[in-house]
Amino acid sequence: MSGLALHGIGVRFGGLVALDNVSMTVPPRSIVGVIGPNGAGKTTLFNVVCGFVKPDTGTMTLDGAPLRPRPHRLARLGIARTLQGVGLFAGLTVLENVMVGAHSAARAGFASALLGLPHSDRDERRLRERAMALLEDLDVAEHAHKLPGVLPFALRKRVALARALAARPRLLLLDEPAGGLGAEELDRLAQLICDLPKRADDPCAVVLVEHHMDLVMSVCEHIVVLDFGRIVASGAPDEVRGDPRVTEAYLGAEAR
Repeated sequence: MSGLALHGIGVRFGGLVALDNVSMTVPPRSIVGVIGPNGAGKTTLFNVVCGFVKPDTGTMTLDGAPLRPRPHRLARLGIARTLQGVGLFAGLTVLENVMVGAHSAARAGFASALLGLPHSDRDERRLRERAMALLEDLDVAEHAHKLPGVLPFALRKRVALARALAARPRLLLLDEPAGGLGAEELDRLAQLICDLPKRADDPCAVVLVEHHMDLVMSVCEHIVVLDFGRIVASGAPDEVRGDPRVTEAYLGAEAR
């Protein structure tokens, strides 16, 4: 069992300690949650895995191989990330936005397909088929030819997830996917997340950063709790829920 492994990761911004000796693993086809208050280091942790921040100490491996990520090479490494916002291209249709996510799998590339350059026809068909299949899986295929700006926020979130999955990641980083969603939409999101490691085609491991505790507790097999850059608790949802430090610091009134 390999997957993602972080060993003693430390990050400092001047005199501020953002991450302090953080070690954790994300096995293949697992769902791991990372929680903690604002400023705990969750976003910095994602940025380290994505190569936007270089750690001062520690190492990372992916399936046993050293991981030294660069943002522009994430798709080739099998890593995809969604943003706290949706981050879709306003001038492209829903279908084209998802095709952008799949472009790394095409030899001619997305730009060649759009421009109709030689040898791109087969790649374009493959991109479109892949993108449409994902939109159908996420129940947004009927909006494929619309611009994302006309869709409700919850649907745009699904389009962003489809774009991330189009790269066929083995590791998917979900950054606060529940933000702005209602109760019914949260139930749908929970089911989507639970299904990701079980997909017959392209199953992936998931790391979920989220403030919505009901979602985290319902979908995650393992939860890591950060506070001031340090791991203060780690374990199964029931173990974390029962930890007095977590109950007081992170679950607050909801737990009480």
